[in-house]
Amino acid sequence: MELLTIGELADRSGVATSALRFYETKGLIESERTAGNQRRYPRAALRRVSLVRAAQEVGLSLGEVAEALETLPHDRTPTKSDWEKLSRSWRKRLDRQIAELQALRNDLTDCIGCGCLSLKSCAIFNPADAIAERGSGPRYLLGDEKIQPTG
Repeated sequence: MELLTIGELADRSGVATSALRFYETKGLIESERTAGNQRRYPRAALRRVSLVRAAQEVGLSLGEVAEALETLPHDRTPTKSDWEKLSRSWRKRLDRQIAELQALRNDLTDCIGCGCLSLKSCAIFNPADAIAERGSGPRYLLGDEKIQPTG
């Protein structure tokens, strides 16, 4: 089996060696150690790193990625079929994230000129002026716990 050094894996994946070590501590990739305690990665780690980066790019946490990668065999390179399976499993979560971002984008129109330091009419951070009962001023900036929007 051909093994890659951490530098080779970093060069091939475009991910810093520090990130690769971090991924390893999180169980996202695995390495073997040489007699001199140097890391050596199987070629499959390159595809796993690519999966991690792609998942991060669409907004998934490393915890979500780790959970998903646990469903894949560790002894082979993830396949296109593996990626399709993982991406299908993330679809609902991503759809929810997209809906939240669209709602945020739509609510931004109401923010223009609202004087957010008062937080009196902010549809995003202070719907229905619920924070006003706690006092005047920028309550969230002053450390008040955020009110969770209902709906």
